[in-house]
Amino acid sequence: MGAHRGRPRVRSSGVTLGQLQDLMTRVYGRQDAERGVPATVAWLAEEVGELARAVRKGTREEQLHEFSDVLAWVASLANQLGLSLDDAVARYAAGCPKCGSTPCSCARLVG
Repeated sequence: MGAHRGRPRVRSSGVTLGQLQDLMTRVYGRQDAERGVPATVAWLAEEVGELARAVRKGTREEQLHEFSDVLAWVASLANQLGLSLDDAVARYAAGCPKCGSTPCSCARLVG
């Protein structure tokens, strides 16, 4: 959950995670219900792969496009599972969920 490191800020749409979930319900709710959770997970995994490829080899525009697809699929999956992304992100509200610090003071893994 890092900040924009060395990148210019892009103007935000001002959409909250809850509003994104509501939008995904209005736009894709029926198709999501028909597709089901297993197929949605498969689509999400495919989009994460496309994001990984865009991060490695893509343009900024391609990266932004893939981030938006991943966010949309995450919101759709959360909707199907009856989970709130606002509740999920609250885990990080006080900083690192393990040590509670901002920045994180947990021991860093060397890899």
